[in-house]
This record gives sequence, C-alpha cells and structure tokens, in this order.
Amino acid sequence: MSVNWFRFSSPVSFYPLAGAWSYWFAILAALLAGAGLVVGLVIAPTDATQGDAYRIIFIHVPAAWMAMFIYLVMAGWSALALGFNTRLSAMMAQALAPTGALMAAIALWTGAFWGRPTWGTYWAWDARMTSTLILLFLYLGVIALRSAIEDPRRADRACAVLALVGAVNVPIIYFSVQWWNTLHQGSSISMTAAPKMAMTMFADILIMTAAAWCYTISVVLARVQAIIVERERGASWLESLIDLRPKGTH
Repeated sequence: MSVNWFRFSSPVSFYPLAGAWSYWFAILAALLAGAGLVVGLVIAPTDATQGDAYRIIFIHVPAAWMAMFIYLVMAGWSALALGFNTRLSAMMAQALAPTGALMAAIALWTGAFWGRPTWGTYWAWDARMTSTLILLFLYLGVIALRSAIEDPRRADRACAVLALVGAVNVPIIYFSVQWWNTLHQGSSISMTAAPKMAMTMFADILIMTAAAWCYTISVVLARVQAIIVERERGASWLESLIDLRPKGTH
C-alpha cells in the first residue's frame, strides 16, 4: 500500500503527526543519551595522551556535527519555502534555528573547555573556531530577523534569504582544517578510513550523535506544533483539535 507523503506538507495533516513523533523521539533521545553517558564516562578507556579530559568529545563532536547539519537542513527548508511558497517549509526552518543555535553554542563551549587542558588556551582565532562562531551568529541573526519583522510571510522570505546566503559557511567549517594551518586537529573519523580512536570511543560518539538527532527531531517537531498554533489561530480545523480559548471562558 502506497503512502501519499505529500499530504503531510499541509499543517492540517502534519500537526497531529508531529505530536506523536515528538513524544517517541524524546523517549529515544533520553535512552540513547543515558546509554552514551554511561559508555563515555565509565566504560570508554582513558586516552593515553589527553587523559580523561578527552571525554568531553562525546558531547562536543555530536554538537558540532549537528550544528552544521541543522543549518543545511534549515537552508533546505528555506529554499523550499522560497521556491514553492509553502507555509510548512517556512515553519520548519523557523523551528530549526533555535536548536541549531543551541548546538553551535554547546560545540563552542565544550570546545573551549577541551582546548584549555589540550592546547593551553580556551580560545584561539583559528579558522574552525571562528567559522563556528560565525555559524552561531548566523543562527542568532535568523532568529533576530524574524522577531524584527511583524508580517510572518515577509519574515519567512527575509529569513530564507539569510539562511541560504549563510549556508556557504558550513563547508568552510568542515574543510577549514584542510584549507588552513589551524590549531584545531583534523578529523579522527572518516567515511573512507578506519577511525583513529578506540572502537569504544567511536561507538559512543555514534550513540551520542544518534541521541542528538533524536533530541533535535523531538524539540523541532514540538516547536513546529507551537508555530502552527500561533499562525493558524482561528482556523476551524485547529480549534477542533485543541481548545485555544482562554481559561475561564465559555
């Protein structure tokens, strides 16, 4: 039996689906994060060079990956919103920005605490650190721009343009350690070679990355529901699903 996925491009169809998926992905995120923290803090061996300080990578690396990936997804939804003028695409892009900003902030914060015992400094203006900071500013810029424009449709278009222009920064972050001589070390994980770390460490990074994925999906879907309620307020289909009247009214 075939499924018509295009029907979920409408807020009417997507709203109840988002609620169900958000719940289950939240549970899965909690389970994966719990397992990942146990492996990372208890089971994974101590690094011969960095000691126990390296364990912060189990949060730092997934957060850095997600910060870049979420921005690309946000830019993709923005392109759909511009090209096809679809409401749900703009809502998805809007919902992704705060979580992307959170991941970028976590990546910068954990990177600073990792860098102090490893490199002797919390911060250095090298290419990867600086471009990741720019990524955080891009996220914050999208959020601020939307707040500054009252008309939702105009805000959608303006934020979509900014998101698409800023997408050029993502490959700069990824390839910065190859293009420039930076303090930041190269990637220990490659799609074409064996990981340059113990398999327990590698497995835990994957577990924590899966947890970050599930967390992102859960909170973004929940945020999309809130955006739909805000934008579609007054629509009969929405009021048939939830009671939007102020408490104490009849």
